[in-house]
Amino acid sequence: MSVEHATPTIESIPAPPHERPATPQARQAKLDAIAAEVRVCTRCRLAASRTNAVPGEGHPNTEVLFVGEGPGFNEDQQGRPFVGAAGKFLTELIESVGWRREEVFITNVVKCRPPGNRDPGPDEIAACAPYLERQIEALDPALVVTLGRFSLQTFLPGARIGQVHGTVRPADPSAGKTGLSAYAMYHPAAALRAGALRTTLQQDMCGVPRALIEARHGQIAAGLPPELPPDSWPTPDATPGRMPIDEPPPYAPDPDPEPMPIDDPLIDPQPMPAPVPAGTAARGPSEDDQLSLFV
Repeated sequence: MSVEHATPTIESIPAPPHERPATPQARQAKLDAIAAEVRVCTRCRLAASRTNAVPGEGHPNTEVLFVGEGPGFNEDQQGRPFVGAAGKFLTELIESVGWRREEVFITNVVKCRPPGNRDPGPDEIAACAPYLERQIEALDPALVVTLGRFSLQTFLPGARIGQVHGTVRPADPSAGKTGLSAYAMYHPAAALRAGALRTTLQQDMCGVPRALIEARHGQIAAGLPPELPPDSWPTPDATPGRMPIDEPPPYAPDPDPEPMPIDDPLIDPQPMPAPVPAGTAARGPSEDDQLSLFV
């Protein structure tokens, strides 16, 4: 994929700064080296219970990085991020704005599955932080899309997802790069239980191309509205792989979405209860993907 619009070279964090690789091949080599370290990592207790570590995957030339919270059951089995029900919905969201999953890069804050899909501990997040920082350094993205509250706290410490979803803000430089923009979204798993959040995620995703343009031009808004009609978008040079494309179409919600089985996600500020039909017993825990762990 050729480079049509390169972002300015920005000093990486932490020091010392590293020169941005000039080619996708050089960036891929850095990403491959990080992935190789992740797969054999023993920095925290999650290494003892994992089947496979999940470094992340995507296009080395992208300007858009999606960051979730941690692998679930299916991800742990396959060693790939977002491959279960939540991953299917994320892929649909990416495609809804005219992009493809393979044109962005997808990873998580922690690279190994916490047992039972529990929340990752602060020590586990800290142990994985250097890997994420180095991935950001290698990719040099303009925009990171945060998926869920642990990812949000990595890039926008102190923010509440219910207040900032669908907006773009300057990311905390300590996350790995000065000048990075962060666009906040709920985790796709949250929408699988709470139907209203499905629509919210669809609307928020419509703002990602514009957020990329804002990030490229250094025009960081205090907050973009969750729903951005196509006529409000600038003439885009807005593809995650730095190639110009036509304006992305508005998202057309599926009038009859296929139900997907999940566990209860944690939704900020309080867990949203799932309705249980009369006469139906509450379901126990399952081995589904990226669910009870994520917002």
